[in-house]
Amino acid sequence: MGEILMAIKCTHVPSMLISEMPGPAHGCRQAAIDAEREIGRRAVELGVDTFIVFDTHWLVNAGYHINNNAVHKGNYTSHEFPHFIQDLPYEFPGNPELGAMIAEEATAMGVKTRAHQVASLDLEYGTILPMRYMNPEGKIRVISIAGWSTFGSLEESRILGEALAKAVARSNCKVAIVASGSMSHQIWENRLVEEGFNSISREFNKQVDLRALQLWEGGEWATFLRMLPEYAQYCTGEGKMHDTAMLFGALGWDKFQGKAEIVCPYFESSGTGQVVVSLPVAGIPLAARGVGAEMPVS
Repeated sequence: MGEILMAIKCTHVPSMLISEMPGPAHGCRQAAIDAEREIGRRAVELGVDTFIVFDTHWLVNAGYHINNNAVHKGNYTSHEFPHFIQDLPYEFPGNPELGAMIAEEATAMGVKTRAHQVASLDLEYGTILPMRYMNPEGKIRVISIAGWSTFGSLEESRILGEALAKAVARSNCKVAIVASGSMSHQIWENRLVEEGFNSISREFNKQVDLRALQLWEGGEWATFLRMLPEYAQYCTGEGKMHDTAMLFGALGWDKFQGKAEIVCPYFESSGTGQVVVSLPVAGIPLAARGVGAEMPVS
């Protein structure tokens, strides 16, 4: 029987890559890089064999989609930030068997999901950057799931997460699930974005982010999940926070009883709120997390 051994909510800001390079921004995101490297170290220690990433930079308009290639390999330049990410090589093995099982379970639960094996279907940087630090040797398998459904509902994304947990339980895989996206995500307007490199665009967003993290650290999941739809709306959650709905769907929604560990403290970046958080789940049976229960988004 497979297991979900780790659950992560993490940043993928392009400035992490800039932080590696010589220049005025060198080291600016070292805390986030170190945190994601620590997540990778723990994954190896726990025997994780597959990362499943909910990628808020993969936008889809109809249905739910999984990049289910047997090998993910490419040379990535961001269309969004070509001045930040260009010609970045990556290579990770995939896990087509598990990806197909996730699609099968989700579709059976009423959320049409397709698992694609198409060589020209590249990864987005919401997957590439966390894997750069969490999976630096490229030995752990990777499945990437589109985490921005423009016309899907958070309820459908919750169901996809629940279906993922069922698929993992059917498998022999040891899995880490990664919700790759920011907290609030109101990027500075164009004329201010450069000077706002290390600041948030709205104090309201920051205060809601900090309150959300208080709830996470206190394990007050029912309260947080009741506010999730409005949080995503009023604080412009990245990818409408579908990644977060998928994450908690896999963990049992408001039945999850763990408490968050802040691995990288909250920081501000180009108008947005960012963090690296671990939800300790190793050794907690899927059934104990409430997987399979009826847990509608309010």
